[in-house]
Amino acid sequence: MKLKKYQQQTIDTLATYFKEARVRGPKVAFEAITTEEEQAKRLRGRGGVYRPIKGLEAVPYVCLRLPTGGGKTLLAAHSIGLARDYWLEREYPVAVWLVPSDTIRRQTVEALKDTRHAYRRALDDTFEGRVRVFDIADFTQVTPQDLRAQLCVFVGTIQTLKVSNTNGRKVYQDNEFLEPHFSTVSPNTPGLERNEEGPRKGEIRYSFANLLHLHRPLVIVDEAHSAVTSLSFEMQQRINPSAIVEFTATPKDRSNILHSVTAQELKDEQMIKMPVVLEEHTSWQSAVNGAILKRAELAEIAATDTENYIRPIVLFQAQNKDQEVTVDVLRDHLVEVKGIPPEQIAVVTGNQRELDGIDLKDPACPIEYVVTVQALKEGWDCSFAYVFCSVANISSAGAAEQLLGRVLRMPYAKKRTAAALNKSYACLNSPAFQDAVRGLVDRLVDMGFEESEVQDNIEHAQPELLDGMFGRQTKPRPSFSVSLPAPVEELKGIELAAPNKVKVAPDDEGMARVSVTDFPTPVEEEAIFAQMPEKHHGAFKEQLERFKEENKLLASPAQRGEVFIAPRLMAHVQGDLLFADNERFFEYHEWALKDHSHQLSEREFSVRQVADTFEIDLDGDKLKVEYSDQSEQLMLDIGVDGWTERGLVLWLDRKVRDRFVGQGELVSWLTAVVSHLINTRKIPLAALMRCQFVLARCLQKKLETIYDQERSKSFQMNLFAPEAQPELSFENGFRFFDGMFAGVRMYRGRQSFPKHFTGPNQIPAFDGKGDDGGDGEEFRCAVALDSLPQVKHWIRNVPKHPNAFWLPLSGGKFYPDFVAELVDGRTFVVEYKGDHLKNDPEQIAKVTIGELWQRQSGGKAVFRQVVKEDDNMDMRAQMIEAIGG
Repeated sequence: MKLKKYQQQTIDTLATYFKEARVRGPKVAFEAITTEEEQAKRLRGRGGVYRPIKGLEAVPYVCLRLPTGGGKTLLAAHSIGLARDYWLEREYPVAVWLVPSDTIRRQTVEALKDTRHAYRRALDDTFEGRVRVFDIADFTQVTPQDLRAQLCVFVGTIQTLKVSNTNGRKVYQDNEFLEPHFSTVSPNTPGLERNEEGPRKGEIRYSFANLLHLHRPLVIVDEAHSAVTSLSFEMQQRINPSAIVEFTATPKDRSNILHSVTAQELKDEQMIKMPVVLEEHTSWQSAVNGAILKRAELAEIAATDTENYIRPIVLFQAQNKDQEVTVDVLRDHLVEVKGIPPEQIAVVTGNQRELDGIDLKDPACPIEYVVTVQALKEGWDCSFAYVFCSVANISSAGAAEQLLGRVLRMPYAKKRTAAALNKSYACLNSPAFQDAVRGLVDRLVDMGFEESEVQDNIEHAQPELLDGMFGRQTKPRPSFSVSLPAPVEELKGIELAAPNKVKVAPDDEGMARVSVTDFPTPVEEEAIFAQMPEKHHGAFKEQLERFKEENKLLASPAQRGEVFIAPRLMAHVQGDLLFADNERFFEYHEWALKDHSHQLSEREFSVRQVADTFEIDLDGDKLKVEYSDQSEQLMLDIGVDGWTERGLVLWLDRKVRDRFVGQGELVSWLTAVVSHLINTRKIPLAALMRCQFVLARCLQKKLETIYDQERSKSFQMNLFAPEAQPELSFENGFRFFDGMFAGVRMYRGRQSFPKHFTGPNQIPAFDGKGDDGGDGEEFRCAVALDSLPQVKHWIRNVPKHPNAFWLPLSGGKFYPDFVAELVDGRTFVVEYKGDHLKNDPEQIAKVTIGELWQRQSGGKAVFRQVVKEDDNMDMRAQMIEAIGG
């Protein structure tokens, strides 16, 4: 299962941490990674200070923060292989997987044992199917052979190891079934608990806790709502962890947050339904009615989605038994007052489990409403849940965040065609509008979303009601409405033609009132008329044209249908005209691994015996390898039966294999590497086998250096060499349009930007100080750009967005900050950088490709890197110098 981009980035950060911690220690590695500029921005001040667990200072302890719906458990499965390769350096480690409740424990065990499940497939792919999963209560089933030759994962609750009173706890008791595991353990081994009574008084206790202590397990804490730090003393004394990795949406204050995923990243990867559309009601009956109507509306829209079956479901949160609107009261109201058929309602409480054994995604399933209090808060998942309705006051609903999280998951993890199906809906009972908004914000923050993100992801049918809240300033959006002599159902389809702009509802006489907010684009207009019966065209068109004429000064260029295209850099490669993307170039690039040296120098890799350890020199760093069991033979020149050069080569092939090199070519190169180390460098095979993980990491680094060299050759050859044939194309250019950055965080400040191409309500947030960058230098650069008389219109470019403008780099893509069209028709691209970065090698590379793009334009395009001040010129003067005038 291919990971999403944000998931891969999370895992890559963890891998980097383990690599650095292996050399420099957990504290130094953590503080170096989390203070790096991009990572520090992502962590929003949470990084930089490492807090080790008392008594476990040498044990890596980090937290990965992912909001609800981000796939924490899948990443937990992937993290075990990373820990093995970059920290544990043991072929088949032991993992203790801790979860917060028995419900989740049972679900996790079931998923990890199911060879078809994504979690188990992640483990099987990494460990070649050599995996055993145990409920922690079944530890007696594990054999010494299992621990030697398979990944063993033990799943238990945090409370299993947290309890201080061990009486009756099987994991701490002497157990004769575990005796074979201790047959070769020295009786003097420190750190193990001993029997305090009985015939084996004073001897090592044959307990599961002692077995874990010997094997130093990796500890995974999934859904870490409880602080791990409270486990430190027990963990140190009893299970002796080698590393601890938390996965949670809501880290505790002392958690070492290594990486944090944003709601925007989940939206971009189509994992969650956001924004949340808020409906506030002054009574619980009204909230219930609103939820029923919203479900009916969504069901009608879902029926038009022919790609996948969706049956929108309402999730009702009732009150506790001692309050007014209990589960029974709510269910009776749905059946007796609202006329909902009983078979469409499922009640889920501690005593009523009407969803057990039910597949809600089955088209034959009739359930459209689920009533609960908090029984769904753990482990329940159905992406058909679209509407959350709380009959309690949302600001005081203790379990609301967990239930609200159930409606955020996107069906099939894929954006739907109808915009209404890409949102979640909350019908809330609240005495005041602001209380409803504040309560919803608090609940989403409790689910792991940043408050500034939440504020940008709450919608209301009347956007102006949100003005002033969170400092938000929504620019005025003109509107009009017209009643047409037709039933609502006849015109409902036109809402799909212009989502968020057109609504159809009954007027006072029951006819269809069509309300239009903002300006439909020419494409949207065409779609509206295509959906509308022709007999209504005249009346609607008359009102629309009058509206457009009266408000023409408020329409953005994009809404007026103006064309804005920025030329794209292309290149001729072996007879084909390609987008200038080095990933594409590399597919045409011919090279061979055998042309690169297979020799590792003394500086790159050397190994020597030092007392009871051995040290490895690795490109200037020293790694120390120790063994907890001192009875193990450490002599580097004494081999072990079964160790062969060929076996080491094949093992290395599995560890460093890459898509750019065929297996046969890689095996030949690795054979030469191993032969050189043994025969020329005179390093014993036994030494290489004992540090094989470090050797693999060293070779992986060498291969990455080789790839970078070849990528650079490919990039230079196709764009900058004398024979290169780059050119610019408007035909294949980047086309900007209304709503192109819909869903990203927007600038909500007071500054007016009349020349922004998609209008004042569609300006993506700036980088810099403040939640939307309104206090930063990039913002001031935008103000200067908007003020230039030579600028016709411009767009705030969003890095890594699929609709954004980009230029190629050797190792990726460059997304400049602003793209403008000048009055004279030229395209003007502006990249803002702080003075401290203008001479950075990466920034120089960006300027170089920007200048090539400009040169190939034949005078039709201009590129400029702008800094705060350059040669006594401010930002505005720098831009004027670039474009002339």
